[in-house]
Amino acid sequence: MQEITIYNYLFLGLLLFVIGIVGSILSKHVIKVLISIEFILTGVNINFITFATFCDSVSFDGYLFTLFYVGIGAVELAVALYIFYLMYNKKQSENIENYGDL
Repeated sequence: MQEITIYNYLFLGLLLFVIGIVGSILSKHVIKVLISIEFILTGVNINFITFATFCDSVSFDGYLFTLFYVGIGAVELAVALYIFYLMYNKKQSENIENYGDL
């Protein structure tokens, strides 16, 4: 059985980050863009935890950054969903192109 190394975790973080970037660029639906941003944050969090586990044996900086990022991500998602709710009530559409005048 193959051992899981730091490169496997870094590849997973990179893969999630790239999926989030591509999804946020190509998608025209507001909810898909928000989910893509969460994928980006998850990829960054995996890299923080990986470096904290494999490279930092004394302090817990990577874990603290990840907890801070999770809190910021939750607040960001709540605010973004509320803004989307207000925009949807005004325009009655989920398409990003309809919100260019805001």
